[in-house]
Amino acid sequence: MSNATNYQLFINGRWRAGGSGATLPVINPATEMVFTSVASATTSDLDEALAAAERSHKAWCSRPAKERGEMLLVAAKILAAKVEAAARDLSAEQGKTIAEATGEYARAVETLEWNGRHAEELSAPIPMGTNRMIVPEALGVVAAFTPWNYPAVLIARKLAPALAAGCPLILKGAEETPSAAVHIIEALRQAGIPDGVVNLVFGVPVIISRHLLSSPIVKILTFTGSTAVGKQLAKLAANNLQQCILELGGHSPVVVCEDADLTKAVPAISDYKFECAGQSCNAPSRILVARSLYEEFLSRMTEAALKIKVGPPDDPATEMGPMANARRIEAMQRLTKDAVDRGAKIETGGARLERPGFYWPPTILSGVPQGAKVLHEEPFGPILTVTPFDTIEEAIEKANATEYGLAAYFFTGDGDAKRELIEGLLAGAVSVNYLKGVSADALYGGVKQSGYGYEGGEQGFRSFQNLKLVNGLGSFG
Repeated sequence: MSNATNYQLFINGRWRAGGSGATLPVINPATEMVFTSVASATTSDLDEALAAAERSHKAWCSRPAKERGEMLLVAAKILAAKVEAAARDLSAEQGKTIAEATGEYARAVETLEWNGRHAEELSAPIPMGTNRMIVPEALGVVAAFTPWNYPAVLIARKLAPALAAGCPLILKGAEETPSAAVHIIEALRQAGIPDGVVNLVFGVPVIISRHLLSSPIVKILTFTGSTAVGKQLAKLAANNLQQCILELGGHSPVVVCEDADLTKAVPAISDYKFECAGQSCNAPSRILVARSLYEEFLSRMTEAALKIKVGPPDDPATEMGPMANARRIEAMQRLTKDAVDRGAKIETGGARLERPGFYWPPTILSGVPQGAKVLHEEPFGPILTVTPFDTIEEAIEKANATEYGLAAYFFTGDGDAKRELIEGLLAGAVSVNYLKGVSADALYGGVKQSGYGYEGGEQGFRSFQNLKLVNGLGSFG
């Protein structure tokens, strides 16, 4: 699988180094020190992975869906048995707390289980009256690209439905957080996944994406990451008309109406916002508060942020660890300075903590003018802006005033306000008095510049199938 100093590639059923022997460093964000490395694939390695996936396609998609599902269920049990060690690895690489990493692996296990249990049902023919039916068929080889922020759950959300549907897969894991990919692929290997059905590569992202997507062997691209990179990948995929599932950036609003219960709203927002140091596409980032509640909400939200214990991710007392890399610290500094230069006020936080590691405290900004970058550029970090509104119409207008449309949230008990907000908020998912991650049985996708296609649930499973329409079933004796 890997040795003490190097995570490896997995190609055609075998763990091995890259063809050139080159590796990339993995940095602990709590110390800023290199503590391990990951193999870097060459184009020859990628060609081997493509050939292996192509060879395995016919046998894998012909295998009974029930057997494919059972293999995922076995892999889920294997992964569940090693969550404690896997969570420690993820925490050391990414900076999230052990509790957060453990919770993420629980969601990954749930995702493997859900797709395993539903593989047979969702691969079965679908009757369409007496004369027609739909026959689901595996689309073919998948190229999956996953990010560093939630690697375990996002790998599972791509791998599990693709494999259950009968599609071989080449996964490009995140070089900054390689252990999640290694642990999940190893669980599949131990569960008996045939050689070539699942392959894992790491390396220089632009080289890997260009090479894989230039191959007609690849039929589907699934990617989670920034909008800018998603657009580049979609352009590459267009040359071979590869189908795309793109879960891209977000800049999620929360509308807090005048009847909201702040004793519930404030902790819900705080807990979900500062999980993983705010490095989540669907984390709340712009809070819009009814003017009558604005001062009280701002005070309570600031107090909640101040109470969050920031520290080493392996300390059980820590509630928020470091950011994942220096790039995120630079982004926090730039967005905060721009907002303050334009007249915003820092209620708390606002500067890097003076200690080793990529530590940035929970930060609340008020009085942020509409032209500030933090209101339009995805912050992807522990920065919240708080802004008052006077009418629901104004709140909806401000909530929709970005190019993103991944998630939106609101707090109210008023039926009319609920209907207006559900209808008016432009997002792939809208949550009412609730902020949590998406469960394995639910579809998830974005609108506007947040991507297209679906992950999760039946719709996510169907993303890897051709739904073949068969007509005329009753026309012959």
